[in-house]
Amino acid sequence: MRAAVYSGNRSLAIEDVAEPECGPGQVQVRVAHNGICGTDLHEYYAGPIFAPERAHPLTGRQMPLVLGHEFSGEVEAVGDGVAHVTVGEQVAVEPLHTCGRCPPCRDGNYNVCQTIGFHGLMTDGGMAERTVVESGMVHRLPDGVGLELGALVEPMAVAYHAARRAEPRSGDTAVVFGAGPIGIGLWFALRGLGLSRVIVFEPSQQRRAVLQALGAEEVVDPDAVDPGTHVRHRTGGRGAAAVYDAAGVRPAVEAALDCVADRRPVVSVAIYERPLETSLIQLVMKEANIRGSLCYTADDYRQVLDLMSRGHYDPTGWVEHIPLDAVVDEGFEALHAGTKMKVLVDP
Repeated sequence: MRAAVYSGNRSLAIEDVAEPECGPGQVQVRVAHNGICGTDLHEYYAGPIFAPERAHPLTGRQMPLVLGHEFSGEVEAVGDGVAHVTVGEQVAVEPLHTCGRCPPCRDGNYNVCQTIGFHGLMTDGGMAERTVVESGMVHRLPDGVGLELGALVEPMAVAYHAARRAEPRSGDTAVVFGAGPIGIGLWFALRGLGLSRVIVFEPSQQRRAVLQALGAEEVVDPDAVDPGTHVRHRTGGRGAAAVYDAAGVRPAVEAALDCVADRRPVVSVAIYERPLETSLIQLVMKEANIRGSLCYTADDYRQVLDLMSRGHYDPTGWVEHIPLDAVVDEGFEALHAGTKMKVLVDP
């Protein structure tokens, strides 16, 4: 079968590879759509970062590997012992390998497993015609949720998990920095959690226009206004109850700290290629805090799928499809250049 094989920095090629075999407790998925994630971009241009150069402790795999951890598809085969999913069903995949033994796993926080692995980063993933996953990773798509939305469940679950990390309440004002796919996902998630006032700061006119077309009422150019002043004006001087950094750059982090209200959190849900140097004096003076957010849990998947089944998510205007053969030029290169926002590869 054909697959996009990653071998290291800027090395991604379409190759013929052996079709994966479906073993006990596993599910074979014929991939419909696989999203290119920001993590994939970091891996391609600055990596290897997460892709292992030595055998991963959970998967036993190392580069070269088939990329792809945001995908949906149709079940083609199930292994012995699999009862909750059947051949022909359409599914999304929660692509986490976890040990089940470390303290976070024992505490129920498997998304921060100390030896976490990702299907499509630490073992062969979904940027291929077929892939095999552990049965516990599979989530059936509910009625009304097609395969295109199914491929967006993973990044939308990242955003939903991050949104909940700030513990927002329905009357709160929230602020999001960055209107890429995760920033858009945060806007959807916060609206789904009942927040009516979500301010999004995004310097790209194209991205601001996309989010406005989806229904966002307050999408602001941070180069045209001072974010902290703007947010304090909109909140009676209080600041935002929940602030999210989905941009991963120093100006966004500094502005986020300026926007957040006393004793409230800034949630970081970005990938930082390099260390950021910034003053934390506002953190001290406000007794605010910074919270990281990593991945998701099965409950985040369930909540996103429920919202999708009720028509809450809309891919219009920000999601594009490309064939597998075009993954580098029309996928990675276009995303890196900023000419596309979200790309689904259709094997």
